[in-house]
Amino acid sequence: MARNIFSSHSAAASDKASSVVVIGLGRFGGSLALELEAQGTEVLGIDASADIVQSYNGRLTHVVRADSTKEEALRQLSVHEFDRAVVGIGSDIEASILTTSRILKFQRPQIWAKAISEPHAEILGQLGVEHVIRPEHDMGKRVAHLVLGSILDYVEFEDDFVMIRTSPPSAVRDRPLGVLGLRDKFGVTIVAVKRPGGTWGHTTAQTVLYDDDQIIVQGSKTKAERFSTMP
Repeated sequence: MARNIFSSHSAAASDKASSVVVIGLGRFGGSLALELEAQGTEVLGIDASADIVQSYNGRLTHVVRADSTKEEALRQLSVHEFDRAVVGIGSDIEASILTTSRILKFQRPQIWAKAISEPHAEILGQLGVEHVIRPEHDMGKRVAHLVLGSILDYVEFEDDFVMIRTSPPSAVRDRPLGVLGLRDKFGVTIVAVKRPGGTWGHTTAQTVLYDDDQIIVQGSKTKAERFSTMP
């Protein structure tokens, strides 16, 4: 039976952005919860499985077995007091949708919800979830770009915007960035550079790139990818 595990002090603390409730402690939710905990975040983990809950006992700030599809259970656990929640339930779409809809009724916390398919993601979006996550899908797309070889890292945002870590093409080496007209010629911006053995730093108009540098390029997906695969 779910119960309120927070004292009045803890409930107040859960108003802060430094606390997150993670519902569903499978591979995705569990690893996310542990990473948040490692960063000093107060985490409430919820799962329907007693074995999974037991495996996270002592590893998370709070971990509780509860049926997250029940509004009363969520209220007893003060889920409505949190600013942020992650619904990591993937294997049971019905439970994912019901849990998400219960939390949306609270008008708080802000929700990140995992989807395992395009229809699942579509339903979550229709419910009003602003942050729908598709870990396997997104990682597959990212790795596909890394496999190509010229791209070292790849992050895709909404609205067709990406940031790519790559090596500088020959067309932009050995001259200050300010004279190259990158936005006019290629439709991209180089925002950071890392020298061999050095650390990342912001670029300026005076920055000169060399073939052994690494750079961060930002722009539309098509233009940034095209630029990053130039010789």
